[in-house]
Amino acid sequence: MKRYFLLFAFSLFVLSHVQAQKIDTLSITLDNVKYPYPVKYFPIHTEGQDIKMAYMDVAPTITANGKTAILFHGKNFGGYYWGNVIKALTSIGYRVIVPDQIGFGKSSKAFIHYSFHQMAAWNKKLLDTLGVQKTVVLGHSMGGMLATRFALMYPETTEKLLLENPIGLEDYKTFIPYITTVQQYQTELKTTAESVRKYYQGSYFTYWKPEYEYLVSIAGGVTNSADYPRWAKVAALTYTMIYEQPVVYEFQNLKVPTVLFIGKEDKTIVGKGLLTPDQQALHGQYKFLGKQTAAKIIGAKIIEFDACGHIPHIEIPTEFLVALTGSL
Repeated sequence: MKRYFLLFAFSLFVLSHVQAQKIDTLSITLDNVKYPYPVKYFPIHTEGQDIKMAYMDVAPTITANGKTAILFHGKNFGGYYWGNVIKALTSIGYRVIVPDQIGFGKSSKAFIHYSFHQMAAWNKKLLDTLGVQKTVVLGHSMGGMLATRFALMYPETTEKLLLENPIGLEDYKTFIPYITTVQQYQTELKTTAESVRKYYQGSYFTYWKPEYEYLVSIAGGVTNSADYPRWAKVAALTYTMIYEQPVVYEFQNLKVPTVLFIGKEDKTIVGKGLLTPDQQALHGQYKFLGKQTAAKIIGAKIIEFDACGHIPHIEIPTEFLVALTGSL
């Protein structure tokens, strides 16, 4: 009887462990992740493939002011983390459009050549389809590089450019050792929830709080998917895009009103793991990079936040939202 009891107990343990794994596993199109607002899909045909871009299109919650804002997420995120920003903007009359870029979030994980030019063109086509002629463009992290490219390509559409701790304020290929997309893919395959948490704690936030865990549950949850190799391959392709397509040399060409929102404790470097600690200390210093970038952009304004890292809209939401809405 004791033997059967132990076998039964072990079976229950294995079953509960398997169920826990299933709960923690997310599809690579985040089908089981609830977004703050309803998600729609925009069809795209490219490189012989039919793919789709997920997006939220949220109406103002008070009398519409006739203005639109489009929000571009960072590399390690999707539209799911913009909830409080959407709420703040719709509460002052804005229509808010929030795409998941191709390769991210709920959008297709396509094996294509990724470029900021192509992404900008897809977002412009989405806006055209939705009847939007002018928009405020807010970009965070990688979304800041995309927002900059969008404003350079479509200045007549960009009413104002808002950059929240954008990456690309340095030319990473001038100091990050080159690795191939295949090598980066092998690195991405090693990602776990714990490695995600460690990176977020070390680079993104000044102080870790339990409410940030949902970011880890999404970025880490996909690593348990049977389709994770596809996610990892796309992550490697977009890493190469960032590395090979700098915007840092074109800030002086911007012709739209621009505001930078900078968490001064941000130390984000794309490819940081390829540098020694001494080399890391020389780069990713947003308390300097923010000011240097603002000086390159004609008429730009900069709003800096003390004791804040890479994601002000999550780490200091009230302060960030007051600054954001006051800059529109």
